[in-house]
Amino acid sequence: MSKAFTSEETEEAPVLVRPRAPLPPEATNYVTPAGLTALNGELQGLLEQRKGLESKGDERKRDLQLLNGRITELDGRLSTARVVNPKEQPQDEIRFGATVVVENDAGLQRTYQLVGVDEADAKAGKIAFMAPLAGALLGRKVGDAVTVVTPRIDEELTVISIAYW
Repeated sequence: MSKAFTSEETEEAPVLVRPRAPLPPEATNYVTPAGLTALNGELQGLLEQRKGLESKGDERKRDLQLLNGRITELDGRLSTARVVNPKEQPQDEIRFGATVVVENDAGLQRTYQLVGVDEADAKAGKIAFMAPLAGALLGRKVGDAVTVVTPRIDEELTVISIAYW
């Protein structure tokens, strides 16, 4: 029988850890207080998982290697995190941590929050402060219009409201 059809493994494949969203060189790793709490919670969860895997010995060696890679990467992100309290931002201008309501020419309103790279979740309306849309919004005030260039369309947006939670 061919080795391809047996459960024996003669060589271990290299352990690949899917990287977190990249930060450009020299970029500050800004996070909101909620983002820092979430990252610390994620780390604690990974450490608990590691305890469970360590108790199983060699049978889970590959899983343990993957988990250790994720823990190392998360430790690196936490060590460079710079917390920005949104409540300390200028309340009349879009800055990091702002929750912004914008309206397009068709009257469709959307809400976005400018957050850290590790906090970004487009489905939840949380966009990384380094994203092109965030870059177009940063520094704007209520009533300002901005053109956002996307691969599909150039869209004119008007800032309707700015809030910091």
